[in-house]
Amino acid sequence: MHAVCSVRAVEDALGIQIPPNARLIRNIIEGIQYVHDHVIHFYHLHALDWVDIVSALEADPAGTAQLAQSISDWPKSSTAYFKGVQDRLKAFVESGQLGPFANGYWGHPAYALPPEANLMAVAHYLEALDWQREVIKAHAILGAKNPHLQTYLVGGMACPVDLNSQAALNADSIAFLKGLFAKAEAFVKQVYLPDVLAVAPFYLEWAGLGEGLGNFLAYGEFPLTDSQSSDDPGVLFLPRGIILGRDLTTVHPMDHRKVAEYVTHSWFAYDDESQSKHPWEGVTEPNYTGPEPPYDFLNTDGKYSWIKAPRYEDKPMEVGPLARMLVAYGSGHERVQYWVNAALETLGVGPEALFSTLGRTAARCIETVVIAEQLVSWTDELAVNVGSGDLRIHELDHWDPATWPAEAQGWGWMEAPRGALAHWVHIKHGQIENYQCVVPSTWNASPRDAKGQMGAYEASLIGTPVADPEKPLEVLRTIHSFDPCMACAVHILEPGGREVVRIQVV
Repeated sequence: MHAVCSVRAVEDALGIQIPPNARLIRNIIEGIQYVHDHVIHFYHLHALDWVDIVSALEADPAGTAQLAQSISDWPKSSTAYFKGVQDRLKAFVESGQLGPFANGYWGHPAYALPPEANLMAVAHYLEALDWQREVIKAHAILGAKNPHLQTYLVGGMACPVDLNSQAALNADSIAFLKGLFAKAEAFVKQVYLPDVLAVAPFYLEWAGLGEGLGNFLAYGEFPLTDSQSSDDPGVLFLPRGIILGRDLTTVHPMDHRKVAEYVTHSWFAYDDESQSKHPWEGVTEPNYTGPEPPYDFLNTDGKYSWIKAPRYEDKPMEVGPLARMLVAYGSGHERVQYWVNAALETLGVGPEALFSTLGRTAARCIETVVIAEQLVSWTDELAVNVGSGDLRIHELDHWDPATWPAEAQGWGWMEAPRGALAHWVHIKHGQIENYQCVVPSTWNASPRDAKGQMGAYEASLIGTPVADPEKPLEVLRTIHSFDPCMACAVHILEPGGREVVRIQVV
């Protein structure tokens, strides 16, 4: 996803327009990434916050089959199938080697699912492992590999298209892609969505916990028309906008120039740390002032995080699937409104339930359904376009630095599965003068700013009941609902202050 932002930032700075085929291929790559990422997040990171794996050993497989068949027509929902899964799980437990299930808080009093529902979820956890291996083959076809695809380039894409060529994306590979996307949509609609709607009623109190800020930001994603610039991206499948104070009746326009970062409570240095900086003027200068080993405590009155504090018009914002679905819902997106309303009706709750840990989890699932429905349509549009004779996949007129302006700035945006992601680039005399990124977990995991305003994680945990402080399952439920990526908050320090490595742009 950083690859998309990086090429869009340079394209914006240099005024480059990409061909329609490149726009469609980017949409398809990003779309299947959403579907893949959200399913994996739910089953392999978040579901076990709600599902007691060991409890599944007590389940009646016939009861599990009856439950599964009552919520979906997924073909694997037989008594024999669930008995086989239970036997596999029993062998895991009896071996004493629980593998991916080793670190759970099994038996925790906050678990509420009956054993039969737990067994169903375990089965689908294992199925999702096989499913994801298949559907992500789309990235091998269009991006050469997964993760970190290799075919993005400034001006378009590096994968040729020609329906009649075996050396390009052709009729056979497009048909294969459509088969993968049909498989993806089937699993999402027959397994993922029914599971979320089956688990949620046992945890409806979480529709009133974990909200946090009430402010939401979405850059929008999936261009449906050719854009004029990053500020004017054309029509977007998922719209761009801001929601403030839970008000779904008004979606405010989004202007990236109103984004700025504080380091008041971050282990970075500014000349004036009471003020924020827009990323084009941003600096990233480490300034660690935290405790020394054994790291007994953090002083939150001072600096306490390796994450900066992004703000929009000086307001903390939540980003991610909930933000995107709320902005889309408030903007009148037909399919988003349909699925959100259907989920609320099924659960018997009102729109206020969206602003919660449970709402965040449901929004991710709804977004997966909406995008899974769209993938075949984009693939068909690509096939029609190529079939008409338009084989353009990149625009190379701006590749000669001699044609560039002496100085240029650009911003590259995208909605990564985790949320709003953007890169800002300043190019001077053909070289990068400054480059700054603000990533989704920087928004959500931000520390307090100069005004003492909390970020989304901190705010969302206030009021969370914790049954056992030694096993804070309830805290994990809310934090995992954001899908955190903490790589940007982990740094290696040499105790004596010696520089370990420096990356220099030449």
